[in-house]
Amino acid sequence: MSDKNALIQPDRGQKAVSLHLVDKDGLEKFLTGLSVPQRAAIAANRFTAAANDLAVIPDGDGWAAVLGVANAAALSTWCMAKLAEKLPAGTYRRVGGEPGPAVLGWILGQYSFDRYLSEPEEEGPRILLSGEPATIDAFTAEAEAVMLVRDLVNTPAEDMGPGQLEAEAEALHKAYRAEIRVTRGDMLEREFPMVHAVGRAAGRSHAPRLIELEWGDPSHPRVAIVGKGVCFDSGGLDVKPSAGMLLMKKDMGGAAHALALARLVMAANLPVRLHVLIPAVENAISGNSFRPGDVLRSRAGISVEIGNTDAEGRLILGDALTRAGEGADGTRPELVIDFATLTGAARVAVGPDLPALFARDDATAEALLAAGRAADDPCWRLPLHEGYREYLKSEVADINNAGSSGFAGASTAALFLDRFLPADIDWAHFDTFAWRPAARPGRPKGGEALGLRAAWHMLRGRYA
Repeated sequence: MSDKNALIQPDRGQKAVSLHLVDKDGLEKFLTGLSVPQRAAIAANRFTAAANDLAVIPDGDGWAAVLGVANAAALSTWCMAKLAEKLPAGTYRRVGGEPGPAVLGWILGQYSFDRYLSEPEEEGPRILLSGEPATIDAFTAEAEAVMLVRDLVNTPAEDMGPGQLEAEAEALHKAYRAEIRVTRGDMLEREFPMVHAVGRAAGRSHAPRLIELEWGDPSHPRVAIVGKGVCFDSGGLDVKPSAGMLLMKKDMGGAAHALALARLVMAANLPVRLHVLIPAVENAISGNSFRPGDVLRSRAGISVEIGNTDAEGRLILGDALTRAGEGADGTRPELVIDFATLTGAARVAVGPDLPALFARDDATAEALLAAGRAADDPCWRLPLHEGYREYLKSEVADINNAGSSGFAGASTAALFLDRFLPADIDWAHFDTFAWRPAARPGRPKGGEALGLRAAWHMLRGRYA
């Protein structure tokens, strides 16, 4: 993979291939400014200025590229991503304006996951020049965070177990001088019993753990970020069919989002006291697997009847959210955000592109939705409807981990999590897919950050 830090460089007048971005309203004016050979090249390419239409035209002794965009006056994040995928290695400059937010798509259009290829394609970088140097670092940091999510999610479970998630947290600890605590073994069973119960069947090689990072000035507002780290989900004794397991390496996508968001917060030195929590497990099958009908105790003291061992993510998040709500240094968090690949019901409701957002506070929800719209990382709010709590009733315990009806699966899962945080703490929950089933410009098939940049822009707007 190319050095992404080098893909956007300040424009100092260096030699570069010209890039023309043209929308349908501006096509006629653009054509009038071209030479006869250039217009002939446009015609030969059947260029209509539809989004992602691409034409190559002669330009002096060299050539230039023309790309169709939806709106040349207001570029989107992804409008230049196809150029970054298709053009040959070289240096490029937009004619008639700056690339703006398209810088992010340009970088992400050159992402590839080639860790397991014996002969990966070696392509030189496509460098884009920008006359807005102040924005280069910000967009590069966001791109690196997205690529971190993609890399972690794309890595198979054998190489991305609880220990590897701990190693990623260790890297943040060292890079940003954060404090790190890892709870495992007997102490995990005592302090985070649901995390232990879900992960114990994986054995010593993929032993469960609760990973915590703390960073920042304790006098700053306390913010907790929690990520579901199920590194592989067999379904447990309620075993998934083989087709249902094919993508379960991505079930730690919530943890990947949490780590990436934490890195953005730390790198920007946002004035918060950050608390990151990742319950890391593998939901495996063995003689000591937790069972349907078992009643688990939790860190919060809430007893949980197991209606389905494949609803394990909410169990480990319950313990982690309880820990997040306790705070430290006498201070509880004023905001908790969690990310989880939690329910198929959310995908049925909003599809693979939109993370389902749940929030207690309307203002927080709207801030996240607005940040997502502005950053081309859209989310969709679903309800924490009080009437659905009855679906989680148990006859033998305080709550059941699986809904008693086939309705509102994403909402009932969110309501389960809601039980484990004090009611007066501002909380937002992203039920994200963390995967892209079909490629789009700048967004290859595979692991994907969905909701990450919405959360980051909201946090930056709230605390910067």
